[in-house]
Amino acid sequence: MLSACPTGLLLVIAFQLCQISAVYLPLREYAGATFFDGWDYWGNVDNTTWGNVTYLDQTLATEHRLAYVNAAGNAIVKVDNSTTIAAAPLVNRESIRLTTKDSYGVGTLWIIDAVHIPYGCSVWPAFWTLGVGKEWPNAGEIDIIEAINLMDNNQMALHSTKGCFQSPNPVQSGATLATDCSLDRGCIVAERKPNSFGAGFAQAGGGVFAVQMDITGVFMWFWPRQEVPDSIKTATSQSSLDIATFGVPSSAYPALGCNITEFFGPQQLVLLTTLCGVWAGTSRSFGATCSGRCVDQVIGPGTNFDTAYWEVPYIRTYIAEGLPRPELSSSTTPTPTDGGSPTSTTSASGTQITTPPGNVNTSAAGHVKDLGVVRVLVGITAVLCACGGQLLAMI
Repeated sequence: MLSACPTGLLLVIAFQLCQISAVYLPLREYAGATFFDGWDYWGNVDNTTWGNVTYLDQTLATEHRLAYVNAAGNAIVKVDNSTTIAAAPLVNRESIRLTTKDSYGVGTLWIIDAVHIPYGCSVWPAFWTLGVGKEWPNAGEIDIIEAINLMDNNQMALHSTKGCFQSPNPVQSGATLATDCSLDRGCIVAERKPNSFGAGFAQAGGGVFAVQMDITGVFMWFWPRQEVPDSIKTATSQSSLDIATFGVPSSAYPALGCNITEFFGPQQLVLLTTLCGVWAGTSRSFGATCSGRCVDQVIGPGTNFDTAYWEVPYIRTYIAEGLPRPELSSSTTPTPTDGGSPTSTTSASGTQITTPPGNVNTSAAGHVKDLGVVRVLVGITAVLCACGGQLLAMI
């Protein structure tokens, strides 16, 4: 519907404003020999989604070769595939959960290049973000890569407190499955592009995912390897990035339906793989693509998990041109955890989270004040572009 959208001359302005480039400056790259710098290891059982795994601390993860950099210079983060586990009332297989020491707020962009994403019966991988400083979900959660078992498509979602929804008729290529972000499952969009998960993703050479967290909304993209934009292909860890050529996002959560600065605080990046648990392990979810009981996959030879690994060339974070650059952790070597972890969704390490300087207002009004007319235009552009996209869809 266009009842709430400007028409006539405003739509002409919308299409002109949509051509404005959005330039982002590099904040941090996790790649190569230093990929694991700046992350905390969970070092505990899966006490959030109750999967059949024990997440190792940094020391054991290194010793057991579940987190390392391969000969190609890519980070490998995997589930144990070498141990035979006997049947028992409770069985856990070793795995890894990583959480960034730094957090990234409104005005940032995150990109992950993945060659391989874990998959297989019982396997539940996720690359997502966790709002800091408040009990979940009061600071929000953004699910970027998440699927289970032998699914062949990725799903994206937001999780929030009550009052955040995906706006009707968003300009996106994915299929909306749920619109209320406060429900347990979140507001979900299923990827429609082929090879976004599973064996197809690996056979196609992987792909790239991007997330823009802005006052105008949260927008996520996926490109199979052959469709990655040139702006990303040619980017380096030190170069700026113009997202004008990103095209229509896979999922779009405009601020018209969810005030991002109200429902989402600074976010830590999280990379993990659990097994079974409250989604992949239910009889309905498991039975959709696999047979038998989920836990029976965890028991037995480790070869069941030969495909349960992440291979990641890099993860890069950026900040919008014109915004103050936040202070980031300067550590170049991982700090081992003490093996403990919180049961709530706060910092996995218990360390202080770095936030922008105290004089930076992270509210919507604060951003407009800090950046003046530029940020106002960006906000107007998002609304008008969304409405213009709706009009085009009706033509």
